[in-house]
Amino acid sequence: MGALPYLVISIVTFLVMQSLVVVTHEFTHSTMAWVLGEMPSPLGIVWGNPLTMTGWDEGVDYERLFAQGRTLHAALIGFCPLIMHSLVVGIGIGLMRGRWLARRRWVFHVVYWLVVANVMELVAYVWMRAFSGHGDVGIFDRATGISPWWVFILGSALLAWALWLFFRRAMPRLQRLFAPENQPTRWAILILTAFLIFLWGSGIRVMLYVSGPQWLFGLIGVAAFAAAVTVFRPACNR
Repeated sequence: MGALPYLVISIVTFLVMQSLVVVTHEFTHSTMAWVLGEMPSPLGIVWGNPLTMTGWDEGVDYERLFAQGRTLHAALIGFCPLIMHSLVVGIGIGLMRGRWLARRRWVFHVVYWLVVANVMELVAYVWMRAFSGHGDVGIFDRATGISPWWVFILGSALLAWALWLFFRRAMPRLQRLFAPENQPTRWAILILTAFLIFLWGSGIRVMLYVSGPQWLFGLIGVAAFAAAVTVFRPACNR
């Protein structure tokens, strides 16, 4: 398939998957809060813009939980979406490495961009927001009393392993399915994948919208993007 047609299809697919992931993320918070008896209904989330990923909130009153000493509940509610994203990534990579999905290229295509949307969230939370003091990781750190360094170091190790498997095993399969002999399409897949994972959902957003020294974490996304495009260039994946 030509680079431009597949690029357009991939962007549309990703935007749909991103919207699904954003909604699922907030419902994971609210569902855990409902299970623990901290919300009357899992439907009580605050809806935002699924394209820009702004305005969303799980609707959980964390300050009430901390004031009442329900720190374990706060930790579980705050951290559970990261577990959800990790499970989707792990299962998705496992499926893409198997034979069944490799024989169904459009199903493979959908799973691939779903995994990209979930990996993007993990990169944003582990590499960009571990030291922010707020958000899901900040709530988990506050509730458990652990240093954000533990989340950053352990999360980075697991994330680096998942990214290696994804770029080294899953992406070349997608390239072979849709561009076995088409180098421009293979490059388009690589560049779009790296851009979405490291810049769209994390690096660019942090540098543009975060004030103070925290914006420097966005440079991690820039460096990771450059490294991915260099290390996993199509010539290395034949």
